Amino acid sequence: MLEVTKSGGPFRFSDENQDEVKAIIAKYPEGRQRSAVMPLLYLAQRQNEGWVSREAIEHIAELLSLPKIQVIEVATFYTMYNLKPIGRHHVQLCGTTPCWLRGSDEVMRACTDMGLEKGKSTEDGLFHLTEVECLGACCNAPMVQINDDFYEDLTYESTKAILEALKRGETPKPGPQKDRQFSAPEGGPTVLRDMMSADAAKE
Repeated sequence: MLEVTKSGGPFRFSDENQDEVKAIIAKYPEGRQRSAVMPLLYLAQRQNEGWVSREAIEHIAELLSLPKIQVIEVATFYTMYNLKPIGRHHVQLCGTTPCWLRGSDEVMRACTDMGLEKGKSTEDGLFHLTEVECLGACCNAPMVQINDDFYEDLTYESTKAILEALKRGETPKPGPQKDRQFSAPEGGPTVLRDMMSADAAKE
């Protein structure tokens, strides 16, 4: 079993998150509240600067009336939970086939040129780099997830620009980093225009 790091102090959900905790638990019917364990772990991780401490696990176990070991089993099974402190900006780089074919090696090179190293946090505590499996944005490959934001259609240059902006304390605009509306073709949606042209030709 993976080791879960102690933070050295008690954990409680913040006043801001208390309402969200209640809302999450209320989604599940009576007797099924244990199903809230995963979203509560994720909420705890977000509050705790990107990682889940043993104290947070124990607090969630208490909230859900679960044995601590059951919450530990969930937290150690899923790779989305970080069990020790990591950098403030968690850069998750997709290296699966679609992203690799469209240049994820260049995205990785931009990360390493900025001092990031796979599986490690930078010395200044600003970044942590992880190579992950598919993040579900294959048509906008290559892409990374940084904390809760997705950055897509990346190049070496745009990846460096995003990391440099984060380093300056700025918040880069997420989504496609080229002229694309969400996941539409480059240059804009075409399907309805093509259909209208076809209908006009029939008239």
